[in-house]
Amino acid sequence: MIHARIEDFAAALPEFGAVLGLDLGTKTIGVALSDGLRSVATPQKTIRRTKFTADAAEITKAIASRDVTGLVLGLPLNMDGSDGPRAQSTRAFARNLSHQVEVPITFWDERLSTVAAERALLEADTSRKRRAEVIDSVAASYILQGVLDRLRHLGNT
Repeated sequence: MIHARIEDFAAALPEFGAVLGLDLGTKTIGVALSDGLRSVATPQKTIRRTKFTADAAEITKAIASRDVTGLVLGLPLNMDGSDGPRAQSTRAFARNLSHQVEVPITFWDERLSTVAAERALLEADTSRKRRAEVIDSVAASYILQGVLDRLRHLGNT
């Protein structure tokens, strides 16, 4: 089920269990995973996109192999907060994926996550080649960490 509000997503999650974060690009999907206590997001891998069926199979495999309890997709909103073609495409991907996975799904505003990931990789003096290899999964971890921080905040209110 897709949850538009992070509060509804939080309510649908079990108390413990990993959450998977995705940064959906046109050519790749960055993947990040949280720990079971949902404290830290860690970059995992980058999936080279082919067609929806193959992409969904990779995501489903990641969910099953890591006992994932929830899924977060970065939502590429326009800078003014409106939906553009990429955000609409992400929402459609989530709708299609929701028919194949049993975990709750939500979105997180991903504006500037790739910029933040790039900056972090530059500060770590990562080579241009290595940055290109990991940028999508690092961006996914920024998206997921935002959700983890918000979930933690909701739990403390």
